[in-house]
Amino acid sequence: MKIYRLHKKQNLPITVDEAWGFLSNPKNLKTITPDYMGFNILSGADRPMFAGQIIQYMVTPVLGIKTKWVTEITHSVNKQYFVDEQRLGPYALWHHKHFIKEIDGGVEMEDIIDYKLPFGIIGQWIHPFLVKPKLEEIFNYRTKKLEELFGTY
Repeated sequence: MKIYRLHKKQNLPITVDEAWGFLSNPKNLKTITPDYMGFNILSGADRPMFAGQIIQYMVTPVLGIKTKWVTEITHSVNKQYFVDEQRLGPYALWHHKHFIKEIDGGVEMEDIIDYKLPFGIIGQWIHPFLVKPKLEEIFNYRTKKLEELFGTY
């Protein structure tokens, strides 16, 4: 089965402390997720991210179909990076690395998502028409929302 990768970088004119404070709070995921996704945290967002944390969500990614998504924060290094991995949800594999690095005048945020679709060849066939464009749309929304909140670099 094919494993796909989405790689995004964004610079923001904020400090590492501000970036980490925002990104490591699971409650802020709703703020940077498009409204049509119907993102709702069910449990696990009662404290800042830590390795071993399980967070449960309901989302409506496509065609109005509600889906439960459970992720685990598998790694976390304060003010540097954290990794979330899907434990239950729409993907056969979801491994999302979030990096924060200080740069001149702000921070660089980097997301690397490795993912695999279910349904074998059918999943591979729908990837370029449905899944890849939807992920690009979601992360483009995130970029714009973070710029609205923190300004442009």
